[in-house]
Formats: sequence, C-alpha cells, structure tokens
Amino acid sequence: MGQDVRSPRGPRCIALVGPFQSGKTTLLEAILARTGAIKNAGSVDAGTSVGDATPEARHHKMGVGLSAATTTFMGDSYTFIDCPGSVEFAHDMRAALPAVDAAVVVCEADEKKLPQLQIILRELEDLGIPRFLFLNKIDRANQRIRETLAMLQPASRVPLVLRQIPIWNGELIEGFVDLALERAFVYREHKPSEVVALEGGNLDREKEARFSMLEKLADHDDALMEQLLEDIQPPRDAVFDDLARELREGLICPVLLGAAARENGVLRLMKALRHEAPGIAETAKRLDASSQKDALAYVFKTLHLQHGGKLSLVRLLAGHLDDGATLQSSSGEAGRVSGILAVSGAHDTKRPSAEPGDTVALGKLDAIKTGDTLSSGKTAPAALAQIAPVPPVLAMSLSATDRKDDVKLGQALLRLNEEDPSLTMIQNPRTHDIVLWGQGEMHLRVALERLRDRFGVNVKSQPPAIGYQETIRKSITQRGRHKKQSGGHGQFGDVVLEIKPVPRGTGFEFHEKVVGGAVPRNYIGAVEEGVVDGLAKGPLGFPVIDVHVTLIDGSYHSVDSSDLAFRTAARIGMSEGLPQCQPVLLEPIHVVEIVCPTEATAKINAILSARRGQILGFDTREGWAGWDCVRATMPEAEIGDLIVELRSATAGAGSFTRTFDRMAEVTGRAADQIIAAHRVAA
Repeated sequence: MGQDVRSPRGPRCIALVGPFQSGKTTLLEAILARTGAIKNAGSVDAGTSVGDATPEARHHKMGVGLSAATTTFMGDSYTFIDCPGSVEFAHDMRAALPAVDAAVVVCEADEKKLPQLQIILRELEDLGIPRFLFLNKIDRANQRIRETLAMLQPASRVPLVLRQIPIWNGELIEGFVDLALERAFVYREHKPSEVVALEGGNLDREKEARFSMLEKLADHDDALMEQLLEDIQPPRDAVFDDLARELREGLICPVLLGAAARENGVLRLMKALRHEAPGIAETAKRLDASSQKDALAYVFKTLHLQHGGKLSLVRLLAGHLDDGATLQSSSGEAGRVSGILAVSGAHDTKRPSAEPGDTVALGKLDAIKTGDTLSSGKTAPAALAQIAPVPPVLAMSLSATDRKDDVKLGQALLRLNEEDPSLTMIQNPRTHDIVLWGQGEMHLRVALERLRDRFGVNVKSQPPAIGYQETIRKSITQRGRHKKQSGGHGQFGDVVLEIKPVPRGTGFEFHEKVVGGAVPRNYIGAVEEGVVDGLAKGPLGFPVIDVHVTLIDGSYHSVDSSDLAFRTAARIGMSEGLPQCQPVLLEPIHVVEIVCPTEATAKINAILSARRGQILGFDTREGWAGWDCVRATMPEAEIGDLIVELRSATAGAGSFTRTFDRMAEVTGRAADQIIAAHRVAA
C-alpha cells in the first residue's frame, strides 16, 4: 500500500464498454464537454456526437464500430475508445481491450440487459482489465441502490463495490455521497456538482454503506480487517490505496453513479480514473512488454478512409516512435510509417512522434492488420494478443449488380474484412457467388451499406444456396455409347457401367473389371472422369454422392476412339442410368450448440422444434452462472436466419455454433418443393 497510486501515469487509454443503448457515446460526449475538448456535448439522436460519427452509425443511431477521442484532465492525457454495445459488433471491443489501461462499463438498472453485461464483464475478467461500473441514467432510477446492486452482481465474478450512494429527494435522486471521500454532492445539470453538508439520514446511510464498502476491501487487506474489528476508522489515504490496488488486481469492480445526458457524475468518474486506474507501465507489464527498449505498439483497429488511405489505430506500449520509422510486425510483414495522427473523433491532427502510452493512428501501413504487434527493432516481435473472431452466425450470397464491378467488389470486400475481421468471405464453388458471413442481421446490413456508400459497389444479395445432394437406392447396369461421324476421324466410345449405392459417408468409388481389352487401359482414366462428370448433377438437379461405379465392359474403335469419346460415353451412361437407380434427395444436418440465459431456454427449445430440430439435451453453461447450453441437430435449411429469432428471444445475448454432422434423406412433399424451387432458380 506504500506506493502513491494517485500520481500521474502518462497518457491513458480507457475503453467505454457496455450493453447496447446503455449510454456509452453520451458519456463520451459528457466527458469531452466537461474536460473542455468540445464546447458542448453532442447528441446521438441529433447526429452531432463525436462518437458514432460514421454515416452508418448516424443512420441507425447506434455504434457499429469503435470511435476514439482524446482529451486532457488535470494535466493528463486520456484517449477514450467508445466500443459498440451490440454483440454483433463486439469484435471491435475485443480487439481494442488488450491495449487499454482500464475500462468503464456503462450500464443501467435494466434486468433485461444483464446477460449482455455479463458477456462484456467476462471479456474484461478473462483479459485482466481493471474496470469501473458506471451506473448510468441514475436520474431515472425507480428502485433503491442496494436492490440494483443485488440485481447486477450475478453478472460479475468479483464483488461490485459501491463507491457512491444516491441522495434522494422524494422519488427523485438529486445527488450522491462519495463513500471514500465521505462528502455529499448535489447534481447541477451540465455543471459540476456542488458540495453540501452530510447530515441527518444521509449521514446514517453513508456510515452503513461505507462500512459495507470497507468490509469488501478488508477481504484482501488483513490490516484493514483488524481496524474494522477493533472499530478503528482507517486513514482515508489507506482506503484510497486499497481501492486502487484491488481495482488493478481485479479483486473488485467499483460502482459509480451518474446521468451522462445531464453530465452528472462525470468529474467523479474522471477523478477515479486519474487516481486509481493503472497507467502504461502497468499495462505493458500485463502484456509482458515492459522490458522493451524499441518502440512497441499494438494495432487495435484498421480503417480505410475514402481520401486518406489506410490508417492503423495503435497504442504505443514502449519506446519512442518517429514518423517515417520502419516497423516489423508479428505477422512477418514490415511497413514504413507515413504520418502519425493524434486521434480525436473525426478531427485528426498530425504529430511528429509518439511516446509510451499514446494512442495514435499510423498512416499507409498497407501490409499491417488488426491484432498485429509492431516493433521498430530488426526482428519481428512476438504477438502480444491473439484475438480470434467468434464463429459467424448468418450468411448472405452476394454478387455485383453490374458484372463489370466484380473485381471492384472483391477489392472492397478485402478492405471490409481488414476493417472488421469478424466478417468472412467464402466463394461458393457450385454457384460461384461470394458468400458473406457475419455476426447477425444488422452486421451484414451495415456491411452492404459500406460497400455501397464508401466503396461505390452496388450488390444483389440473397440467402446462400443450401448444400443439398442426392444419392441412389438401387443398383443397375447401364451401357453408355458415344458415336459420331462427321468426315475424317469420328468419335467412338462404348462402356458398360455397374452403378450401385454404398453406405452413407463412403463417398465415390470407381473400379474396373474389364477383361480381354474391351476398353484399352489408356482410356480407363477418361472413363472415370466421365463418371465424375455425370455425378456433378444428378436427375434431381444436385451433386450425387455415395455411389460405387464399376466399368465391366465396353468396346472401342482403333481409329475413332479417344479420351474425349470415352469420357463422353461414361457421362452418357451415368446420365441415363442414375434416373433408374431410385434417386433420393439428401439435406445437410448440423449439430447446433446454443448458449442462452436460463430464462430463455424454454423459448429456445420451442424455436428448435419449430425448425425441425431434434434436441439432444441441455445443461448449465460451464462457468457461466444463469446460462444454459442447448444441443440439437438441425437441417442446414432451417439454420439460415436462426440467429435473428434467437437474438430476439434472448434480448440480443444468445448465440450459437454449428458443425456439420451428416447428410439425411428428404422425401415426400418437402423433397418435391425443394426440387421444384431449385429447378425454377436454375
């Protein structure tokens, strides 16, 4: 406890995180206004905020990517990273977190948002990021603070420790008591709070709440525990030291109150960050980067500006970085810095260099990507963090509206993926369409808007093709004959094929049992190729699988036979033979694993049943209090927009993963409808 934890620690980087629409961007505006970075706080609804400034964010009135803004407070520099709240855009938050000194988790007293809050707190807990909880919209509170804290506590694996209690005036909150300072403050709208006398009922409540706070701190401080047992008031500095140490060690999560829209509670939050949040030295140590002499930086976001080229947002963790420096990356690439920009919303200004702790944008590092670690040393540095995107859950098939834009579309998608690695692009080998995978409906919608508005590519989108296949139930023997005479050398190939089904999952097998040279050895490879051609599209219109074909006989012409003729003959034999083999449609079945809050499990089971899902079982989600994990098998055709219904049933918190399991037969009316729809589409 001897260290002065309240001394300045260089430029700080603080993440603003929290559930969707909890007020993160509004809090950023309030901080920037209170610290003098902007004259007046902007508004998300009016489209005047520093954060959420992209056209897509303005249009949807929600964060769809992170924003960064820098300000100063009491002589110290702070860069705030405003992270999107929606789970669909969570990769931006996850990529930024390793670089920050601390996080402010903005939440409100809304039980429906508890699962989202738990997801965010779990990320911070797993990464060891010190965190404050800012209980926003306190002016709308309709229950006592103890009840709110009890409701929020299950979301956190460490104790939530009240740093303030509200001062009530009837049913309204008019101020707060700081339990560490032992002072009372009355809110003033858009102005600093005013100190008032701490007396009467407020004094009694303060003593009780302060003792509760000290008890939680004493769980990790034997000296403080002794003082409490002996009814000795601990020194105020020792209490602040404990608060700071236990915050940094992840033993507690302090809770502060406020109303960002009224700029209430903002200065108290800033003072807590200044005095208690760790600085760059502690962050570098957490990332095992404290012994570095060379410049060392972590890339937490990539941006492609319409006129400014590529920007890499980085946090400098060690060393001095000059404009023009050559940097090695952990991915083996290198690049020369072309411009260092201070980040402050949309107003970036050039600077000649950066020092440890600075959050800056580096220009024209074309080969560098989000998540890379950069060093000015001669060798590639070890990666400081590994942030893999979570598996995607929703797909759409894309093609350029104008075919001449195909190349442009490909380039635009690569840039989109650089900005947002949680988007995945796959080329469908059968339809040749590009399948874009994302984290949800809004995620893909915003991706299409960026393609159109920023990259000038109009696209057509539709649900991706389902991987239907077909197989056969009956064995037959079929002759395939190709004979063509058109002057000069003709074409002649003749084969007899034995076609039979094999067990599911066996795949395609080809053998030959030709005797007496009926088909010369040099043509057998061409026959197999022709058989494969015939399996590419079966009588129902889909690829044929699990078939064993044996070449048993045939004939040839010494002049007119060729590889092409025998390949054609084999293809004819397959196309004429397969319809007689009792073809049957197959659909892909996946094992789906859904994670959801326990109160939504019954709804999830109903959703699965309605989508032809077979529930395999469910259990509590390991390590997640109040969550379940449901396993089921489900046809691929039913998984398409499952995430939309799932998120609706879980207040935006549920998700799923899937793995291919098997191909299963589809018969009757369902098969007829699929085959008819496929023929119409073709």
